[in-house]
Amino acid sequence: MSSAHVVDDFYQGVIPALLPFLVSQRNYSYAAISGITLAATVLSSVAQPAFGVLADRGSRRWMVPGGMLLAGIGASLAGLMPSYALTWLVVAASGLGIAAFHPEAARSARQAAGNSNTAMSVFALGGNAGYALGSLVATPVLLWLGVRGTGLLVLPAVVMALILSRTLNRTLDHREEHRSRSRMPSGVDDWHAFSTLTAIVIVRSIFFFGVTSFVALYFIHHLGTSKATGNAALTVFLVTGAVGTLIGGWLGDRFSPIVSIRAGFALAIPALAGALLASSAPVAMVCIAATGVATYIPFSVFVLLGQNYLPNRIGTASGVTVGLAVSVGGLANPLVGWLADATSLRMALTVLLVLPVIALVVSVFLRMPKAGR
Repeated sequence: MSSAHVVDDFYQGVIPALLPFLVSQRNYSYAAISGITLAATVLSSVAQPAFGVLADRGSRRWMVPGGMLLAGIGASLAGLMPSYALTWLVVAASGLGIAAFHPEAARSARQAAGNSNTAMSVFALGGNAGYALGSLVATPVLLWLGVRGTGLLVLPAVVMALILSRTLNRTLDHREEHRSRSRMPSGVDDWHAFSTLTAIVIVRSIFFFGVTSFVALYFIHHLGTSKATGNAALTVFLVTGAVGTLIGGWLGDRFSPIVSIRAGFALAIPALAGALLASSAPVAMVCIAATGVATYIPFSVFVLLGQNYLPNRIGTASGVTVGLAVSVGGLANPLVGWLADATSLRMALTVLLVLPVIALVVSVFLRMPKAGR
């Protein structure tokens, strides 16, 4: 499931890497590229709860390979469409595939992970690694072929979907049957606590999308670097996030998931501030690396904590904490783009510093679920 998560979220990493090329080759404005980010998230955000409820009514494992394949096809067509409207639509279809994948994939991962934050962080790490690989692989392809090079990027989804269709049911149902059933949480659903967690997930998502959408352009336009260096900053942010994911899982098991959540947001404030105050690209790159670690520390514990708050709604909890967490922030991204157009990229990113503070305040109201104690 972690490997599947790598391939699925690979296509979420492709979209931010594509944005600077759309600016330079199609002359899109900051607001227009924010709309592309919105396209990747709007259908995903709306459909995510529905897919979660569908997963709660019975096993829907077809959503794992099917959602991944749709995500890959949509992202690969993004650079081939002749108009902005068609580009928006195929990116939206990719987001819908992401929405279908995450609830059932997170349920399957929980079957193997049990009540271990560290084990679930491996599943989360798959998504982080995929997002980073999306940027890492897409950048040289786009530099070589231009935006039309996205057509080559469908191959990982096709290969992984074929592998999953042959192995997923056998792996989960035959080898892990008794152990998997005994590891699922039980108890009474705590919707109040889950709503508090969801608010934190949304705040983190807005912060995450704001940074990933504009960090490359900040390096290019504010620090005067090349497009390759700008996209390298995005890749550094995502790669160091893998370290943050594992740290978050370890903190969650060693202390508690709530400690992990608070530590990540507390570190994000000085890390991003340092990047915005830096006068040179190397210093800013180091600070962006620290921001990547901090942003991903809370993410690895959201999944298991949400499932423990809603032990009878594993699909819904998974859809919100895994899927909605990586999509709903895009809904607010056009506002960040509008602010960048009206003022500057630096000002827009500075405003994002308010979000970790809000998350820290809301986290005061979190408490450990009975299923996770």
